[in-house]
Amino acid sequence: MEGIPERLAAKPSWLITQLATHARRLSAAGHEDARAGAYHYRILAALREFGAQSQADLGRRGNLDRSDVVAALNELAASGCIERTPDPADRRRNLVRLTDAGVDQLHRMDRSLDRVQDELLGPLSADERATLTGLLTRLLAHHRTS
Repeated sequence: MEGIPERLAAKPSWLITQLATHARRLSAAGHEDARAGAYHYRILAALREFGAQSQADLGRRGNLDRSDVVAALNELAASGCIERTPDPADRRRNLVRLTDAGVDQLHRMDRSLDRVQDELLGPLSADERATLTGLLTRLLAHHRTS
């Protein structure tokens, strides 16, 4: 990393920040290719993995602000990717369910983000990618509980 002061380039926090900025740009382009947004991916992934759930639960699972959840759900509903139905256990809230169109959109986004991962992590072997993912997961889990 020519031109970067050594004491800066030796700081993991600086390196992570620089890589995160690059990853964010790549991801945004990948989402654009799939004609969707990052929030859409978080919501569709949560619905696919955990099934129908409330808007509040989707926000918590995706670490999203309430107003962002509502906006993203409105966009997903308009494109037929999700359906909202009254919750039989609590008629005051809606359950959000993934549709077949939503599953198709999630698969398109998966393919796009797989390409992003390959571009971002291209210099690393499969084992190095797994190690990096494990280390980042461990750090994130530690800092979310502290």
